[in-house]
Formats: sequence, C-alpha cells, structure tokens
Amino acid sequence: QVQLVESGGGLVQAGESLRLSCAASGNIFSFYAMDWYRQAPGKQRELVARITKSGATNYADSMKGRFTISRDNAKNTVYLQMNDLKPEDTAVYYCKGNRLLSGDVWGQGTQVTVSS
Repeated sequence: QVQLVESGGGLVQAGESLRLSCAASGNIFSFYAMDWYRQAPGKQRELVARITKSGATNYADSMKGRFTISRDNAKNTVYLQMNDLKPEDTAVYYCKGNRLLSGDVWGQGTQVTVSS
C-alpha cells in the first residue's frame, strides 16, 4: 500500500520561505492528482494546491503568486515551495493522493509556524 510522508515544516519569520516535501513509498502516478491541504487550529481543512498526472496545477486564490506545487517523478516526490510566508499561513500541512477507485491517501502532516 502506498504511503505519503511529509517533511520540511518548521518555524520561520514572516517573509521567509520553506519547501515542503511529500515522499511516496509507491508510484505517484497511481494517483490522478496530488494535493496539498492545510488546517489551522479551529479552522476547516482547506485545499492549497493540486498537481495532476499531466502536470497541470491549481491553487487557492490566496496562495497564487506565493506557493508553487511541483514534482520529481523519478523520486516519487511532490513539493510545495512557499515564499513570502505570512503568520496566517501557520497550519499543519497535509499531502493527499487522489485515487478514483482505490480511495484517497493522506500523509501524517507537517507543522508550519510563521512568526511576525
């Protein structure tokens, strides 16, 4: 069974950058799309970015221009580059693999904390 493991979170100051990684134990092309979600305390989990098998990307409006999703197919890894971080970006960030028939797969999450 494929597993997803996030890494790269941490504590940064506003305006700084982080790159999150989502490493899959199996082929990421078993998913029709890979997503990054985030959830702040007391808030709903929200979609941050998506990349499809074809490489098409989508972003939540608030992240456009600051966040970039990408992948390394040979490494079975999806990345989220986060620039110009703001305190409101503080959340647990989750990687998600979407499968049409076999069920979606979630990673364990990685904490991102942005101080002002």
